[in-house]
Amino acid sequence: MSSTSRILCSRLRERIMSAEQAAELISPGANVGMSGFTGAGYPKAVPAALAERIRHHNATGGKPFRINVWTGASTAPELDGALAEVDGIEMRLPFQSDPICRGRINSGTMEYVDYHLSEVSQYAWSGFLGKMDIALIEVAGIREDGSLIPSSSVGNNKTWIEQADKIILEVNAQQNAKLEGMHDIYYGTALPPNRKPIMLTHPADRIGEAYLHCPVDKVIAVVETSAADRNSPFKAPDATSRRIAEHILEFFQREIEIGRLPKELLPIQSGVGNIPNAVLEGLDAGPFKNLTAFTEVIQDGMLKMLKSGTLGVASATAFSLSPDGIREFDENIDLYRDKIILRQQDISNHPELARRLGIIAMNGLIEADLYGNVNSTHIMGSRMMNGIGGSGDFARNGYLSIFVSPSTAKDGAISSIVPMVSHVDHTEHDVKIIVTEQGLADLRGLSPRQRAHAIINNCAHPDFRERLLDYFNRACASGRGMHTPHLLDEALSWHQRYETEGRM
Repeated sequence: MSSTSRILCSRLRERIMSAEQAAELISPGANVGMSGFTGAGYPKAVPAALAERIRHHNATGGKPFRINVWTGASTAPELDGALAEVDGIEMRLPFQSDPICRGRINSGTMEYVDYHLSEVSQYAWSGFLGKMDIALIEVAGIREDGSLIPSSSVGNNKTWIEQADKIILEVNAQQNAKLEGMHDIYYGTALPPNRKPIMLTHPADRIGEAYLHCPVDKVIAVVETSAADRNSPFKAPDATSRRIAEHILEFFQREIEIGRLPKELLPIQSGVGNIPNAVLEGLDAGPFKNLTAFTEVIQDGMLKMLKSGTLGVASATAFSLSPDGIREFDENIDLYRDKIILRQQDISNHPELARRLGIIAMNGLIEADLYGNVNSTHIMGSRMMNGIGGSGDFARNGYLSIFVSPSTAKDGAISSIVPMVSHVDHTEHDVKIIVTEQGLADLRGLSPRQRAHAIINNCAHPDFRERLLDYFNRACASGRGMHTPHLLDEALSWHQRYETEGRM
């Protein structure tokens, strides 16, 4: 099927042009809202053409050509990497995972704003981000009336289309045509004081429409593409990931026996990566049935759970599938299409819904300290890794906030449990469970000093456990205060030692 057959609006067929022609419509300094969320549904052709245009322009020695890039979350090398490589991004928000972007952010040559993903649309609606000049959106098709069939991610596309002065559409023929009908775009959001309750009480509820509204007069270009989403393959769970998963599954079983969780658990939210996929694999192999997910992304592990029947329904804003996962989805889309709902991210990550549904949130950490504060974004306090993403939306508002990590990094040179985190993303007030391969620390109902004992004894690696306990005991004996004991001259010394000696 050609992509032209997916452009059913006659007025928009008249605006078909090449990616190079569309790239010429983007001016230096423009605020450009692009589709894309975790390597799914991002524009594939125009960013590459724009990067080449910027490369040529900057080679002439004139004023640098840069734009401001706003997305749903991370994209792919064809977008973030291509534009960052030619120094074409002045400001990036709200999340990224590209190594070239990361290098420019940490060298100070690219500005970066790290937002909770649920808040980005509100910031745009409120005008905090400035005026959006152009929205560049990938879609799976255009209907006769100009409405859009969303692609493999929704993200902030609804907001970008509403906010932008002009719109460029990429119609991707490689996106499965049977995506149509899987989306639920809610048009009932508003700013205070005009907000109404969001009437969603179960992950399977549909409260919106299957299509994106798009003013035809705002569309200045339509570009036909045929290119697959790009995501890295997931590694098979290793022994560390499996052990972390086992601790979490044992915890769920205890909570069910106590009566704090129903036998079908509560809706699951899972961050992206190999450890979350190991947990999903463990859930699929366990005794659980009729589970639900209310999360950001559909990963390979969730496809397996949907196929086996362990998971009854999954609500998200995007796919984050390996190449094998994409093939599995495409080959069995008739099975999945009634079990998956894709929403915009201000709904998929909405605090009201996370609190109402009682989400079990499982996300990764870079480091945690003795009292349960978590750093999920910065290496050694200053160097940005990716961003907070949606973890804060769910950790603060979910029923359970579980943070997971191997107990060490860099071949044992770094402890994931430290006296004091070098950057705080999730405070001790929001972190309920910490899990490493060493064990699980349930922090609910514990005072700071009780939390310290639980974290050291259950989560710290044996190579660092005695030193952490020594630090804690000396902090308690210092007389500086017993509520949250710290030695200020030593609290970040582990990070300094790694910076100077290569080992904590």
